[in-house]
Amino acid sequence: MRLLVTGGAGFIGSNYVRMLLDGSLVGVSKLIILDKLTYSGNKSNLKGLNQSDYEFVQGDICDSDLVSKLTKKVDSLVNFAAESHVDRSIDSSKEFFETNVIGTHTLLEAARRNNLGTFIQISTDEVYGSINEGSWDESFPLLPNSPYAASKASGDLISQAFFRTYGIDVRITRCSNNYGPYQFPEKVIPLFITNLLKKKKVPLYGDGLNMRDWLHVTDHCRGIHLVLTKGKAGDIFNIGGGRELSNIELTRVILSAMGAGEERIEKVTDRLGHDFRYSLNIERIERELGYKPEINFDLGISQTIEWYKNNEEWWKPLVIQ
Repeated sequence: MRLLVTGGAGFIGSNYVRMLLDGSLVGVSKLIILDKLTYSGNKSNLKGLNQSDYEFVQGDICDSDLVSKLTKKVDSLVNFAAESHVDRSIDSSKEFFETNVIGTHTLLEAARRNNLGTFIQISTDEVYGSINEGSWDESFPLLPNSPYAASKASGDLISQAFFRTYGIDVRITRCSNNYGPYQFPEKVIPLFITNLLKKKKVPLYGDGLNMRDWLHVTDHCRGIHLVLTKGKAGDIFNIGGGRELSNIELTRVILSAMGAGEERIEKVTDRLGHDFRYSLNIERIERELGYKPEINFDLGISQTIEWYKNNEEWWKPLVIQ
Protein backbone atom coordinates (compact mmCIF):
# COMPACT_ATOMS: atom_id res chain seq x y z
CA MET A 1 0.00 0.00 0.00
CA ARG A 2 1.24 3.48 -0.90
CA LEU A 3 -0.07 5.82 1.79
CA LEU A 4 -0.42 9.59 2.20
CA VAL A 5 -0.78 10.71 5.83
CA THR A 6 -1.99 14.30 6.17
CA GLY A 7 -1.30 15.98 9.49
CA GLY A 8 1.43 13.41 10.03
CA ALA A 9 3.53 15.73 12.21
CA GLY A 10 0.69 16.32 14.66
CA PHE A 11 -0.06 14.39 17.83
CA ILE A 12 -2.09 11.43 16.57
CA GLY A 13 -0.62 11.52 13.06
CA SER A 14 2.98 11.32 14.26
CA ASN A 15 2.16 8.42 16.58
CA TYR A 16 0.53 6.63 13.64
CA VAL A 17 3.62 7.28 11.50
CA ARG A 18 5.89 5.94 14.24
CA MET A 19 3.85 2.76 14.50
CA LEU A 20 4.01 2.28 10.73
CA LEU A 21 7.76 2.70 10.70
CA ASP A 22 8.55 0.56 13.75
CA GLY A 23 6.54 -2.36 12.41
CA SER A 24 3.67 -2.17 14.92
CA LEU A 25 1.36 -1.55 11.96
CA VAL A 26 2.06 -3.32 8.68
CA GLY A 27 1.13 -3.27 5.02
CA VAL A 28 2.51 0.11 3.90
CA SER A 29 5.26 0.04 1.26
CA LYS A 30 5.49 3.79 0.57
CA LEU A 31 4.76 6.61 3.02
CA ILE A 32 4.28 10.31 2.28
CA ILE A 33 3.63 12.77 5.11
CA LEU A 34 1.95 16.10 4.41
CA ASP A 35 1.82 18.68 7.20
CA LYS A 36 1.42 22.46 7.26
CA LEU A 37 3.57 22.68 10.42
CA THR A 38 1.30 25.03 12.31
CA TYR A 39 1.76 25.50 16.06
CA SER A 40 0.72 21.91 16.84
CA GLY A 41 2.25 20.24 13.79
CA ASN A 42 5.88 19.90 14.75
CA LYS A 43 8.80 18.33 12.89
CA SER A 44 10.27 17.39 16.26
CA ASN A 45 7.37 14.92 16.59
CA LEU A 46 9.17 12.89 13.90
CA LYS A 47 12.58 13.16 15.53
CA GLY A 48 14.56 9.94 15.53
CA LEU A 49 12.80 8.42 12.54
CA ASN A 50 14.86 7.38 9.52
CA GLN A 51 14.10 10.05 6.93
CA SER A 52 14.80 7.61 4.12
CA ASP A 53 11.72 5.63 5.22
CA TYR A 54 9.26 8.38 4.29
CA GLU A 55 8.83 11.49 2.17
CA PHE A 56 7.95 14.66 4.07
CA VAL A 57 6.13 17.53 2.36
CA GLN A 58 5.35 20.79 4.10
CA GLY A 59 2.08 22.14 2.79
CA ASP A 60 -1.59 22.89 3.29
CA ILE A 61 -4.44 20.44 2.61
CA CYS A 62 -6.32 23.43 1.16
CA ASP A 63 -3.69 23.66 -1.63
CA SER A 64 -5.51 21.84 -4.43
CA ASP A 65 -2.51 21.67 -6.78
CA LEU A 66 -0.28 20.16 -4.09
CA VAL A 67 -2.76 17.57 -2.84
CA SER A 68 -3.61 16.59 -6.42
CA LYS A 69 0.08 15.99 -7.10
CA LEU A 70 0.49 13.91 -3.94
CA THR A 71 -2.65 11.80 -4.35
CA LYS A 72 -1.36 10.71 -7.76
CA LYS A 73 1.56 9.03 -5.97
CA VAL A 74 -0.49 6.91 -3.56
CA ASP A 75 -3.46 4.59 -3.43
CA SER A 76 -4.69 5.39 0.11
CA LEU A 77 -4.94 8.45 2.35
CA VAL A 78 -5.46 8.93 6.09
CA ASN A 79 -6.56 12.47 6.93
CA PHE A 80 -5.42 13.55 10.40
CA ALA A 81 -4.97 17.19 9.38
CA ALA A 82 -7.27 19.34 11.50
CA GLU A 83 -7.63 22.27 13.82
CA SER A 84 -8.73 20.46 16.95
CA HIS A 85 -8.77 22.56 20.13
CA VAL A 86 -12.30 23.51 21.24
CA ASP A 87 -11.20 26.59 23.19
CA ARG A 88 -9.42 28.00 20.16
CA SER A 89 -12.50 27.38 18.00
CA ILE A 90 -14.61 29.37 20.48
CA ASP A 91 -12.14 32.28 20.37
CA SER A 92 -11.73 32.22 16.57
CA SER A 93 -13.52 29.69 14.38
CA LYS A 94 -12.47 30.73 10.87
CA GLU A 95 -9.33 28.55 10.75
CA PHE A 96 -11.36 25.54 11.86
CA PHE A 97 -13.77 25.78 8.95
CA GLU A 98 -10.97 26.47 6.50
CA THR A 99 -8.96 23.38 7.49
CA ASN A 100 -11.64 20.96 8.66
CA VAL A 101 -14.21 21.72 5.95
CA ILE A 102 -12.49 23.30 2.94
CA GLY A 103 -9.35 21.22 3.49
CA THR A 104 -11.30 17.97 3.71
CA HIS A 105 -13.25 18.88 0.58
CA THR A 106 -10.00 19.68 -1.25
CA LEU A 107 -8.58 16.27 -0.36
CA LEU A 108 -11.76 14.49 -1.41
CA GLU A 109 -11.81 16.32 -4.74
CA ALA A 110 -8.22 15.26 -5.39
CA ALA A 111 -9.13 11.70 -4.42
CA ARG A 112 -12.06 11.73 -6.84
CA ARG A 113 -10.10 13.17 -9.75
CA ASN A 114 -7.14 10.84 -9.26
CA ASN A 115 -9.10 7.66 -8.52
CA LEU A 116 -7.62 7.20 -5.07
CA GLY A 117 -8.32 3.78 -3.61
CA THR A 118 -9.22 4.42 0.07
CA PHE A 119 -9.77 7.64 2.02
CA ILE A 120 -9.88 7.52 5.85
CA GLN A 121 -11.43 10.59 7.47
CA ILE A 122 -10.39 10.93 11.13
CA SER A 123 -13.24 12.45 13.12
CA THR A 124 -14.29 12.79 16.76
CA ASP A 125 -17.02 11.82 19.20
CA GLU A 126 -17.78 15.54 19.59
CA VAL A 127 -19.79 15.49 16.34
CA TYR A 128 -22.57 13.69 18.25
CA GLY A 129 -23.00 16.52 20.76
CA SER A 130 -23.55 15.56 24.41
CA ILE A 131 -25.26 12.52 25.96
CA ASN A 132 -26.39 12.30 29.57
CA GLU A 133 -26.71 8.51 29.70
CA GLY A 134 -26.03 5.57 27.43
CA SER A 135 -23.60 5.66 24.51
CA TRP A 136 -23.72 6.70 20.86
CA ASP A 137 -23.48 4.12 18.15
CA GLU A 138 -22.60 5.07 14.58
CA SER A 139 -26.26 5.59 13.60
CA PHE A 140 -26.83 8.50 16.00
CA PRO A 141 -27.52 11.89 14.37
CA LEU A 142 -24.79 14.52 14.39
CA LEU A 143 -25.62 17.34 16.82
CA PRO A 144 -22.36 19.30 17.30
CA ASN A 145 -22.29 22.14 19.81
CA SER A 146 -18.89 23.86 19.43
CA PRO A 147 -17.49 25.46 16.26
CA TYR A 148 -14.78 22.77 16.28
CA ALA A 149 -17.33 19.95 16.47
CA ALA A 150 -19.46 21.60 13.77
CA SER A 151 -16.46 21.83 11.45
CA LYS A 152 -15.63 18.15 11.99
CA ALA A 153 -19.27 17.12 11.47
CA SER A 154 -19.23 19.08 8.22
CA GLY A 155 -16.15 17.14 7.12
CA ASP A 156 -17.93 13.88 7.94
CA LEU A 157 -21.00 14.83 5.91
CA ILE A 158 -18.91 15.90 2.92
CA SER A 159 -17.02 12.60 3.13
CA GLN A 160 -20.27 10.62 3.19
CA ALA A 161 -21.57 12.64 0.24
CA PHE A 162 -18.49 11.79 -1.83
CA PHE A 163 -19.01 8.11 -1.02
CA ARG A 164 -22.69 8.17 -1.96
CA THR A 165 -22.41 10.45 -5.00
CA TYR A 166 -19.10 9.42 -6.54
CA GLY A 167 -18.58 5.97 -5.07
CA ILE A 168 -15.25 6.91 -3.48
CA ASP A 169 -14.06 4.44 -0.84
CA VAL A 170 -14.41 6.78 2.11
CA ARG A 171 -14.33 5.43 5.68
CA ILE A 172 -14.84 7.54 8.81
CA THR A 173 -13.52 6.96 12.32
CA ARG A 174 -14.83 8.81 15.39
CA CYS A 175 -12.66 8.63 18.49
CA SER A 176 -12.97 9.55 22.13
CA ASN A 177 -10.43 11.77 23.94
CA ASN A 178 -6.85 10.77 23.12
CA TYR A 179 -3.82 10.98 25.38
CA GLY A 180 -0.19 9.90 25.14
CA PRO A 181 3.24 11.15 24.00
CA TYR A 182 3.69 14.12 21.67
CA GLN A 183 0.34 15.71 22.55
CA PHE A 184 0.54 19.49 22.35
CA PRO A 185 0.44 20.91 25.90
CA GLU A 186 -2.74 22.94 25.46
CA LYS A 187 -4.84 19.77 25.87
CA VAL A 188 -5.92 18.86 29.38
CA ILE A 189 -3.66 15.91 30.24
CA PRO A 190 -0.35 17.36 28.98
CA LEU A 191 -1.38 20.80 30.27
CA PHE A 192 -1.90 19.45 33.77
CA ILE A 193 1.30 17.38 33.68
CA THR A 194 3.48 20.23 32.44
CA ASN A 195 1.89 22.73 34.84
CA LEU A 196 2.68 20.45 37.76
CA LEU A 197 6.22 19.96 36.50
CA LYS A 198 6.54 23.77 36.44
CA LYS A 199 5.15 23.98 40.01
CA LYS A 200 2.01 25.71 38.74
CA LYS A 201 -1.66 25.02 39.46
CA VAL A 202 -3.96 23.07 37.15
CA PRO A 203 -7.02 24.91 35.77
CA LEU A 204 -10.25 22.95 36.24
CA TYR A 205 -13.36 24.07 34.37
CA GLY A 206 -16.49 24.72 36.44
CA ASP A 207 -17.48 21.98 38.87
CA GLY A 208 -15.30 19.38 37.14
CA LEU A 209 -18.18 16.96 36.61
CA ASN A 210 -18.05 16.82 32.81
CA MET A 211 -17.42 13.24 31.66
CA ARG A 212 -15.04 11.96 28.96
CA ASP A 213 -13.87 8.55 27.76
CA TRP A 214 -10.09 8.24 27.50
CA LEU A 215 -8.28 6.47 24.65
CA HIS A 216 -4.53 5.92 24.47
CA VAL A 217 -3.20 7.20 21.16
CA THR A 218 -1.61 3.86 20.25
CA ASP A 219 -4.96 2.09 20.67
CA HIS A 220 -6.52 4.74 18.46
CA CYS A 221 -3.86 4.21 15.80
CA ARG A 222 -4.42 0.45 15.87
CA GLY A 223 -8.14 1.03 15.38
CA ILE A 224 -7.54 3.38 12.44
CA HIS A 225 -5.25 0.87 10.77
CA LEU A 226 -7.85 -1.87 11.17
CA VAL A 227 -10.38 0.37 9.42
CA LEU A 228 -7.85 1.08 6.66
CA THR A 229 -6.85 -2.55 6.09
CA LYS A 230 -10.03 -4.45 6.95
CA GLY A 231 -12.92 -2.01 6.59
CA LYS A 232 -15.03 -1.37 3.54
CA ALA A 233 -16.27 1.63 1.58
CA GLY A 234 -18.77 3.78 3.45
CA ASP A 235 -17.92 2.37 6.88
CA ILE A 236 -18.17 4.51 10.01
CA PHE A 237 -16.53 3.20 13.18
CA ASN A 238 -16.43 4.58 16.71
CA ILE A 239 -13.07 4.02 18.45
CA GLY A 240 -13.07 4.31 22.24
CA GLY A 241 -10.80 3.55 25.16
CA GLY A 242 -13.28 2.26 27.72
CA ARG A 243 -12.27 4.45 30.69
CA GLU A 244 -14.83 7.13 31.50
CA LEU A 245 -13.86 9.77 34.05
CA SER A 246 -15.19 13.10 35.19
CA ASN A 247 -12.73 15.96 34.84
CA ILE A 248 -12.30 16.13 38.60
CA GLU A 249 -11.59 12.39 38.72
CA LEU A 250 -9.03 12.77 35.94
CA THR A 251 -7.45 15.69 37.80
CA ARG A 252 -7.15 13.65 40.98
CA VAL A 253 -5.56 10.74 39.10
CA ILE A 254 -2.87 13.04 37.69
CA LEU A 255 -2.31 14.85 40.99
CA SER A 256 -1.93 11.55 42.84
CA ALA A 257 0.41 10.09 40.24
CA MET A 258 2.62 13.17 40.49
CA GLY A 259 2.59 13.41 44.27
CA ALA A 260 0.55 16.61 44.39
CA GLY A 261 -2.47 17.58 46.49
CA GLU A 262 -5.77 19.21 45.62
CA GLU A 263 -4.44 22.59 46.70
CA ARG A 264 -2.86 22.63 43.24
CA ILE A 265 -6.33 22.84 41.62
CA GLU A 266 -7.46 26.26 40.39
CA LYS A 267 -11.17 26.49 39.57
CA VAL A 268 -11.73 28.53 36.41
CA THR A 269 -14.83 29.79 34.59
CA ASP A 270 -16.47 27.01 32.63
CA ARG A 271 -16.05 26.77 28.85
CA LEU A 272 -18.87 28.28 26.77
CA GLY A 273 -21.29 25.57 25.63
CA HIS A 274 -19.29 22.92 27.49
CA ASP A 275 -20.63 19.47 26.52
CA PHE A 276 -21.43 17.48 29.64
CA ARG A 277 -20.65 13.93 28.57
CA TYR A 278 -19.28 11.96 25.61
CA SER A 279 -19.63 8.18 25.42
CA LEU A 280 -19.04 5.92 22.43
CA ASN A 281 -20.49 2.48 21.80
CA ILE A 282 -17.63 0.55 20.16
CA GLU A 283 -19.40 -2.75 19.62
CA ARG A 284 -19.30 -2.44 15.84
CA ILE A 285 -15.51 -2.16 15.50
CA GLU A 286 -15.08 -4.90 18.11
CA ARG A 287 -17.45 -7.22 16.28
CA GLU A 288 -16.47 -6.53 12.67
CA LEU A 289 -12.74 -5.76 12.90
CA GLY A 290 -11.66 -7.37 16.18
CA TYR A 291 -10.63 -4.10 17.86
CA LYS A 292 -10.09 -3.97 21.62
CA PRO A 293 -8.37 -1.18 23.55
CA GLU A 294 -5.19 -2.70 24.99
CA ILE A 295 -3.67 0.09 27.09
CA ASN A 296 -4.97 0.12 30.65
CA PHE A 297 -5.64 3.75 31.57
CA ASP A 298 -3.74 3.68 34.88
CA LEU A 299 -0.66 2.29 33.13
CA GLY A 300 -1.12 4.59 30.15
CA ILE A 301 -1.38 7.75 32.24
CA SER A 302 1.67 6.71 34.28
CA GLN A 303 3.69 6.15 31.09
CA THR A 304 2.47 9.46 29.68
CA ILE A 305 3.56 11.35 32.80
CA GLU A 306 6.98 9.72 32.58
CA TRP A 307 7.25 10.66 28.91
CA TYR A 308 6.66 14.34 29.68
CA LYS A 309 9.07 14.19 32.62
CA ASN A 310 11.76 12.76 30.32
CA ASN A 311 11.10 15.01 27.33
CA GLU A 312 11.23 18.56 28.64
CA GLU A 313 13.28 19.57 25.60
CA TRP A 314 10.23 18.72 23.49
CA TRP A 315 7.49 20.49 25.44
CA LYS A 316 9.23 23.43 27.11
CA PRO A 317 9.59 25.46 23.88
CA LEU A 318 5.86 24.95 23.23
CA VAL A 319 4.41 26.30 26.48
CA ILE A 320 4.05 29.77 27.92
CA GLN A 321 6.46 29.94 30.84
